[in-house]
This record gives sequence, C-alpha cells and structure tokens, in this order.
Amino acid sequence: MDSHTLHNVLASPFTWGLLLGLLFAAMAFYQLVRAKFEMKRYRRHLSDKLEIEGDSLKRLRQEQENLRKENENLRMKVSALNEMPDRRAQRDLEIFARAEKKMLVSVPGFAPAWEGAKTVAIGEMDEEEAGRSLPRRVFTKFFGAGGVKEEQALTDRQQPAAPQ
Repeated sequence: MDSHTLHNVLASPFTWGLLLGLLFAAMAFYQLVRAKFEMKRYRRHLSDKLEIEGDSLKRLRQEQENLRKENENLRMKVSALNEMPDRRAQRDLEIFARAEKKMLVSVPGFAPAWEGAKTVAIGEMDEEEAGRSLPRRVFTKFFGAGGVKEEQALTDRQQPAAPQ
C-alpha cells in the first residue's frame, strides 16, 4: 500500500467512526467487567452479612428457648413449694392478714366486707405466684406495715382498753 492510499483510508469518515466505535465499545466493556466485579463483591458482602445475622438470630432464639425453659422450671418449683403443707398454711395466713387489714381500714360492715377483702387478697396472691406483680411480703418485711392509719388500727385493736 502506498502512503497516499493509507492517508486516504485514515482520513475517511468510516475509519474515524470505526475507531470511535471501538473506543466506546472498549470503554463499555471495561465498565461491564468492573460492574460484574462490584456485583460479585456486593453479593459476597451480602452473603456474609446474612450469615452473621442468621447466626446471631439463631443464638437469640436459643437463648430465648433456654430462658423459657428456665422460667417454666422456676414456675414448677414455686408451684411445688406452694403445695407443701406449711407453705400452704403460711399462704392462707398471708391472705387472711391482707384481707383483715383492708377490712379494718375501709369498711364498717364486717361480713360482706370480709368476703370481698378475702377475695381481693386471694387474687393478689395468685398474681404474685403467677409472676405478674412483686410480692408485698417483701416490702412489708423491709418497710414495715402499710400506712399510719393501718398501723394505728392494728395497735388499737391489739392493746387492751385502759380502765377509766
């Protein structure tokens, strides 16, 4: 090929279009390869993250199941301890003491008030044993009996009347 023909081929618009098209094709191919590499990297990252989250969720479920079993075991132990004769008597005594305290403070009539107070006290004990409220026995042991009115009513009832 002579130089004139080579110069004509390089100067033709087809050659420039072909070179420009090949340049854009090379750039597009580079972007495609780079995007595929990024996609693989993101998939690995997502896979690792899902695996880690799955492991932590599995651990949480296992811990929740262990706590559920431990809670049930403790509930069974409390139930078994409550069935002991001396514990049952202590529970009944606590129910009667609470009912009497409520009756003395709030109601002048005895019979209907006694039954109502006893029912309320039994309900409280059942809630405490089911774990839905804190036992009041703990607070009365640490902080003494209820308010001043309740203590005054108990002391007035326990002390004999002074002769006049």
